[in-house]
Amino acid sequence: MGCPDETELSITIVGDRTIHRLNREYLGKDRPTNVISFSLQEGEFGDLTPHALGDVVISADTAAKEAQSGGWSGYERLIFLLLHGILHLTGYDHERSGEAEAVRMERKEQEIWKLLRKEGLTVLP
Repeated sequence: MGCPDETELSITIVGDRTIHRLNREYLGKDRPTNVISFSLQEGEFGDLTPHALGDVVISADTAAKEAQSGGWSGYERLIFLLLHGILHLTGYDHERSGEAEAVRMERKEQEIWKLLRKEGLTVLP
């Protein structure tokens, strides 16, 4: 991903009520979602903490529903959403940058997911 070894990020797991509030307040979407990323590398003060990528907030409630309906384990879904959130923090986007960028992000997700599976990091020990 091109991040230095000292790179940090914050991971918070919340319920649907909290992520709904965050989604409404910060993204203008009045509904719960599965994951939201808040970059510390963007904006006027993006250079203050060069090794802090930002925050990834995951809804355990939505992740559990998606896991059940998608045939994933809850752990796998949480790991995938964390991967998705980290990709957003490292500059990938699937919502605002057009179809080509969405495809690029999906390919990167698949590439990293395969590596995680190969290393046994997508299943509980």
